Amino acid sequence: MNKNIREIIKDADKKTVTVYFVLRFLVIVSLIAQIFHQNWHNVFLCILTLILFTIPFIVDKKFKIDLPTMLEIIILLFIFSAEILGEIQNFYGIFKHWDTILHTLNGFLSAAIGFSMIDILNRTERFHIKLTPIFVSLVAFCFSMTIGVLWEFFEFGGDQLFKMDMQKDRIVQTISTVELNKEEENVPIIIDNIKTTTISYIDENNKMQEITIENGYLDLGIIDTMKDLIVNLIGAIVFSVIGYLYIENLDKYKIAEHFIPVVKE
Repeated sequence: MNKNIREIIKDADKKTVTVYFVLRFLVIVSLIAQIFHQNWHNVFLCILTLILFTIPFIVDKKFKIDLPTMLEIIILLFIFSAEILGEIQNFYGIFKHWDTILHTLNGFLSAAIGFSMIDILNRTERFHIKLTPIFVSLVAFCFSMTIGVLWEFFEFGGDQLFKMDMQKDRIVQTISTVELNKEEENVPIIIDNIKTTTISYIDENNKMQEITIENGYLDLGIIDTMKDLIVNLIGAIVFSVIGYLYIENLDKYKIAEHFIPVVKE
């Protein structure tokens, strides 16, 4: 481990360090297993996870920003859950709502980060413009939603350019589209109770192939994208409300202190 990283981690909270080393050990075990199976894509994900694990400590040390223990632990668990459990262990496929949980948490954490940036500026004497609590919360909300939208752009780009299927498809039994309107009018044709969908295509050997989708029609990612944005919205609203109450009454709503970074004196 790099000497600077060791020094940064040494100064961190003991609970955070414990979680860090436990998760780091699990990632290294997974890394060795993926190297053994020569799965280089997953090897890259493990290395990326180890790098991402150091970010909270670097922010704490290099930028003199004190990250609350709970926030640091949640960030570490979030990274581990998304990369190792979600991608490598296929929790996204095994557990139906795994992706939904992580996107909700992402909305909450992104709002906390946006809130803290404005709150830090509000408390800085060199910053002459002071925002009211409602505007601080609004900025936190908008920051969180922007992060959520940018991530969906990233998923869309991954699907279009590299065929990754990051925007997970799902089976639906009803479609409503103007594309099937024979009169070419702007009136949607509704098809209910779809039982099967047959896809005909030409394979790499220039032969006609068919795939039959049972129990419906394959929606190409739009439901997943909108669901992710909706739960991101919920997470953002929850923290924005908590943050607003925190500024209005610091003593009563101290739960926000566990998620709001502050500048070290």
